[in-house]
Amino acid sequence: MDVVFIGPPGAGKGTQAQRLCAKLGVPQIATGDMLRAARKAGTELGRKADEFMKLGALVPDEVVIGLVEERVQEPDAAPGFVLDGFPRTVPQAEILDKILAKLGRAIAHVVLLEVPDALILERITGRRVGETTGRIYHLKYDPPPSPDRGEGGERLLLREDDREDVVRPRLVNYSALTAPLVAWYGNKGLLRRVDGVGAVDDVTQAIFRAIGAR
Repeated sequence: MDVVFIGPPGAGKGTQAQRLCAKLGVPQIATGDMLRAARKAGTELGRKADEFMKLGALVPDEVVIGLVEERVQEPDAAPGFVLDGFPRTVPQAEILDKILAKLGRAIAHVVLLEVPDALILERITGRRVGETTGRIYHLKYDPPPSPDRGEGGERLLLREDDREDVVRPRLVNYSALTAPLVAWYGNKGLLRRVDGVGAVDDVTQAIFRAIGAR
């Protein structure tokens, strides 16, 4: 089963994609994680992505599509995958369809997580990451021992792409470019709307019901 998650940044796609992957026994393909790893490694791809991610802008298609095309052909993705963070535009969705068609595959479900902008801002800007361990805290929902220190006293960082001045442009980009995917996938009969507000377990169960995962 090949599944796509769409929704605004901070809607919970990553968390819910992980849970769905565990349920289905398939890998999560998270383009955001792949791009951040490329930035950290200082690869050519990472340097290109960094220029756009610092501004809260979408990374160009040519930087992302190659990553996705290679990843969906790896052996662990043969039974299916959960794609998180791609496609973000209708042209990207059209390219994804062509990539999968060449492999004799097609998207089965597109899960849309719906969350208001105000809550998105609270979720993202409240995140803090452990400098050494990489553990993610939230100042409100999963507070660290102190606002700037995690377990063991490690320093906590606010990721550059979690700053409010970066998040707001991302939400604008989402509305302008990604929201049209809702209509596009809806017309194809693939869209499954899920309310992303509420307890994480409740959202998970709503997703399972929406795609018939039992």
